[in-house]
Amino acid sequence: MPRPLVPDRRARILDAAERMVLAEGFDAMSVAAIARAAGIGKGAVYLEFAAKRDILDALLQRGTARIADAVARTAGPQPSLSALYRATATALLGDELMTAAFLDDAGVLGAHVAAQPPARYRTRHEQVVAGISDLQRQGRIVPDVEPEALALALSSATLGLLSAARTLGPLDRRALESAIDTVGRMAASFETE
Repeated sequence: MPRPLVPDRRARILDAAERMVLAEGFDAMSVAAIARAAGIGKGAVYLEFAAKRDILDALLQRGTARIADAVARTAGPQPSLSALYRATATALLGDELMTAAFLDDAGVLGAHVAAQPPARYRTRHEQVVAGISDLQRQGRIVPDVEPEALALALSSATLGLLSAARTLGPLDRRALESAIDTVGRMAASFETE
């Protein structure tokens, strides 16, 4: 009988680190604690990552890929603006680490937040603007809307939904999904199809 597959060392380290970051925060965890949680020696962690900060960077890259994969699976090929919005917002709300990253949650990401360049927000925003501009050039979004303004509106709505439970109190999943659908319906009003 074949032996079950064991996740590779790097994945075990990242899985353990993500659990710890979400439970204790980045600043509180140590490489030794990550190694223990992953069931490996501390030296093995350093074979994969030069420093604790590199582990968090890898976690955030993995989280970004996870969101992109979820959006691609959910929205499908050649998605509309509203489908992209719904898929992205739903994926973010379902991913605690990436929600913390988008909200710059220092309780989770600790000193990492302060070390990030302010331009990262501009870069994200420009990516959204470029995506909307592409849809507009394809004739899939009305020509009389400014991509910059639409991107700002959708991004602001997403950030608001991600932080809604903090500002409004506990919200159940159904309320958040309904809000995502509502913003998606508003985005659909700019579509030509």
